[in-house]
Amino acid sequence: MDPIDRGPEEYGHDERAGESADSARPPGTEIVPAAVPAIPSHAGPAHITPAQVTPALAHLKGAGPVTTPPPVRTVQLISGEYLLTVNPVDGSEIELCPPGRQPDAPTRRTAAERADLQRAGRPSVPPGPAAPPLPLLERSAERERLAGLLGRGRSVRLTGAPGSGRTALLEAVAADCADLAPDGVVRLSGHRRTTTELLYELYAAVHHSARCRPDRAGLLELVHGIGAVVVLDDLELGGDALDELLAATPECAYLLAATPDTDPASADAGLEEVALGGLGRGSSLELLERVVERPLTDEEANWAGDLWFESEGLPVRFVQAGALLRQRDQLRGSSEASDEFEPFVRPFERVSDDAPALTAGTPDGYDIPLPTLGEGAAPAVLLASRLTEAARATLRFAVALGGEVPHQAHLPALVGDTHADAALGELMSCGLLTPVGARYRLAPGVVTQLEAKGYADDAVAHAHTAAQHYAWWAAHPSVTPERVAAEADAILAAMGPLVPGQEAGHPSAAVLLARSAAPAFLAGLHWGAWERVLRSGSEAARIAGEVAEEAYFHHELGVLALCVGNLDRARAELEASIGMRGAVADKVGTVAGRRALALVTDRESGRPGTSVPLALPPGVGPGSGPEASSAPASGPVPASFSDENVTLVSRQEPPAPGPGHRTVPVPVPHRRRPALGARRNLVAAGAGAVLAAVLGTVVTLGATSGSDNAPTDEVRTGQSPDADNGEGDLPADQPVDDAPPNPDVQLPAPSTSGSAVPSDSASPSDSASPSGTPSASASSPDDTPSKPGSPSTPPSKPPTSSSKPPTSPSTPPSSPSSPSPSDDPTEDPTGTPPPPSSPQTTVSGPNPSLSETSPEPTVA
Repeated sequence: MDPIDRGPEEYGHDERAGESADSARPPGTEIVPAAVPAIPSHAGPAHITPAQVTPALAHLKGAGPVTTPPPVRTVQLISGEYLLTVNPVDGSEIELCPPGRQPDAPTRRTAAERADLQRAGRPSVPPGPAAPPLPLLERSAERERLAGLLGRGRSVRLTGAPGSGRTALLEAVAADCADLAPDGVVRLSGHRRTTTELLYELYAAVHHSARCRPDRAGLLELVHGIGAVVVLDDLELGGDALDELLAATPECAYLLAATPDTDPASADAGLEEVALGGLGRGSSLELLERVVERPLTDEEANWAGDLWFESEGLPVRFVQAGALLRQRDQLRGSSEASDEFEPFVRPFERVSDDAPALTAGTPDGYDIPLPTLGEGAAPAVLLASRLTEAARATLRFAVALGGEVPHQAHLPALVGDTHADAALGELMSCGLLTPVGARYRLAPGVVTQLEAKGYADDAVAHAHTAAQHYAWWAAHPSVTPERVAAEADAILAAMGPLVPGQEAGHPSAAVLLARSAAPAFLAGLHWGAWERVLRSGSEAARIAGEVAEEAYFHHELGVLALCVGNLDRARAELEASIGMRGAVADKVGTVAGRRALALVTDRESGRPGTSVPLALPPGVGPGSGPEASSAPASGPVPASFSDENVTLVSRQEPPAPGPGHRTVPVPVPHRRRPALGARRNLVAAGAGAVLAAVLGTVVTLGATSGSDNAPTDEVRTGQSPDADNGEGDLPADQPVDDAPPNPDVQLPAPSTSGSAVPSDSASPSDSASPSGTPSASASSPDDTPSKPGSPSTPPSKPPTSSSKPPTSPSTPPSSPSSPSPSDDPTEDPTGTPPPPSSPQTTVSGPNPSLSETSPEPTVA
């Protein structure tokens, strides 16, 4: 290799942290920050994946703070009919699963695969020398009965006090029933598990479920056909919840282990009840000798007898008592009680200030007395005082986490000792730990005993330290979601003391932990822990005042509600998230929230029995045109059809009638719209109905109109003489005291208004009509009926108007067909009748020619 002239294959292999990353990056590539999703190479220029981002690429040139966000873990999984993309930055994205991405039908695991899975689900073996195996004493009768009931397909509920040896008995019975069912034996833990979580864990134990989580209906269908012996320890369910679990898996035989304070099953569950008591005196002493690995002295046997009476024969008490005797042997300098894995403690040295003072009595001048009966019944404090500092620090963290013991891989970072992982073996050998699922917890009663001695004084500070560590660890790209999901109980326990926010900075630490762990729980298919951490994180963000983080938690809760089918809850959470992100101007997060909300809207429209109403656009349909504003609707609009739902168009009320206004309703027959008609047919039908109503109203008003002051020399519709009869008779309302008409002379009538306009239609002015005379139109006083004929020939009598008010406006005319003459007739009528023979009426708008500036009419 030439350090000066390097070949093309040598570039990018000796990059140092102080050098720029641009020189080592291939042309056409760019760094993908945490907020920008990776783009495949076929979509444009080549982009590197988050896994290819090195620490050198995350720094500026030289030593300085990190400017590029670290790579994030994005995972795609399928939940029912949805495709979920885990986005730890802006929130998970949800969409309908494309046709090509639908998973295949899940396949069952083989016997070897089930065995490997069960082996991986066991607690890890602590470092150090292996503890001697303890026998199962006085349990043969219960063991045979349980195996016989399970062999007949019956489900059994084993009830025993904490520390009575339920877990050891379950292991023995499970080994006896290994080949009993087609799907083998499935071991589950009911500690803080709901019915739904247990069903999903049972499904995952029998079927392959990589990145796939069936919906509720699919889950019930899959677990319905599982035939296995299910060993369920630490059960916390009872009543209806337990009945639901049993009803969903009718082909499974359950061996349930619970404490006496757990809610019992219902009478219809069909469970066999088996009670588990303590050991006898002889078996208790035998167990104590097995733990100490030597015969007991007479003094120790008498002390063990008193302890048996006090503890009611609980095996856990004798395991802890054996640990006390071993520590006594170590303190007395017995070489047989020591081995090469444990440091030798000199007899005169005290391990802790809590240990009792040593007294003289041995040949070397020292003697260790037996523990008192009270110390034997509650030995946790005395046992902890004789442990190493790392073991006692581990106990303090366990007390702060509510009894949850961190995994041994986290103890060196939490305690600050590189050899702190060995503390787990110390605690296990002393009987202070008990296995729960794939983890360890403090044994029953240990937390209470240690809290009384002051181990919980700094519980909040220890929880804060654990939260900071887990937040860093869960967000690390090298940690798989399955490992984070296995540590879910400790992570959730670390958030508990921090959420109330008693001290500054604690809620923010809880928010950071929730933001780091929530995407991992989602990708690891541990959705029960996912929901709990989201709710705790939302509360912590509210207390800390971090609006952006609270919006993220609301978005994730909305996605979770959408996946489980709770659409109302999903809409509420997503709308809250969108509002908060709009307040902090988070555009990318707002877009993600709106996409999820649009999917919620689509799901709501697809509910059975619901449909989207068909709304007419503005300005279209009945009651929207000019006719609808001038005339009332004459009939109802069809509102129900056989094949579609439409928006009901309500009847609009007409404007209040003015003086002299009278409406004559014209009934219009109700017409039913064809079943498959278009919307425009509905519009046309409504417009036609309105037009028919207007025309009918005009015809009726024209036939019944009359006026006391109307000029009698005006030719009216319905009063015109017939031109074909050849007679020169005058109209019926012509006065007889006027001069005889001259057919050869046409005299213009003087107008009182000072203007007259030659027109084909004559109209009395509004001032000449009395208040009791009906108007021809409800919208405009100038709309008059016109008579057809010769448009070029002026009428025989021009229109006249009178400004003189009627003498009796309140008295209606005596007869519409015989109106009384006006008080001041203007001119005698001519003897020439108008040409039209049949009256026709039309609706005309306002005539702009009737104005003060119209020219004078000419005499023909």
